[in-house]
Amino acid sequence: MNKLLRGFAVSFLCVVFFAGVPAADAYEEGAVSNSGTIKGKVSFHGEIPMRKVIPTKDTEVCGGIREDPLIAMGSGNGVTDAIVYIKEMQKGKKWVKPAKSPVLDNKNCRFHPPVQVIPVGMNVAIHNSDPVLHNTHGFLIKSTMFNVAMPKQGMQVERPLARPGIIRVECDSHGWMRGWIYVADNPYYAMTGKDGTFTISDVPPGNYTLVIWQEYMGSKEMPVTVKARETVNVPFEVPK
Repeated sequence: MNKLLRGFAVSFLCVVFFAGVPAADAYEEGAVSNSGTIKGKVSFHGEIPMRKVIPTKDTEVCGGIREDPLIAMGSGNGVTDAIVYIKEMQKGKKWVKPAKSPVLDNKNCRFHPPVQVIPVGMNVAIHNSDPVLHNTHGFLIKSTMFNVAMPKQGMQVERPLARPGIIRVECDSHGWMRGWIYVADNPYYAMTGKDGTFTISDVPPGNYTLVIWQEYMGSKEMPVTVKARETVNVPFEVPK
């Protein structure tokens, strides 16, 4: 067998072998006994950082110059719309997913909701509520996850979310628009409420890495130990 044919044979065998190997990081559902709970609050103290927005077109829909907060605040210095999740969770509770594709709406030249969590493998339903062209573009780091031109009001298109991670959403027609989607690879996540609190339940006892993400600060990691039938409290303050 010459070198060229030998190379083809090796490549073919590699493809056949790895095609039959299940993904090592796929989440496995199962019964959880003696589970614990992670609770906490994400807070911020100080002057809220702002982002100046200068609409340059379609101002009858998009509005005029404004300043948007980079940290959404609720009561008691609580940070809303922060995402908290357990990193690289391989096995645990049953994953209850939404019955319908979650919606990302372009409305008044803003994304609604501005931050959301969608399980990996589901679709996002991208909608245009405005009477102007939007081009909704989602990036996972530098890779495009979806890129949808929506010239008509009421138009809706679904796109799959095949890879986990934080997706930054922009509009190629209105460069100031910004939104975020965390594509979760396991069900151990939560978004902070109006008072900044969160709860992650049914956690198997063990040592984990908890990730707190917020638009202004990005991602921060912290170790957490969950004990059987106990609740661990994890306060976190967004750094200034």
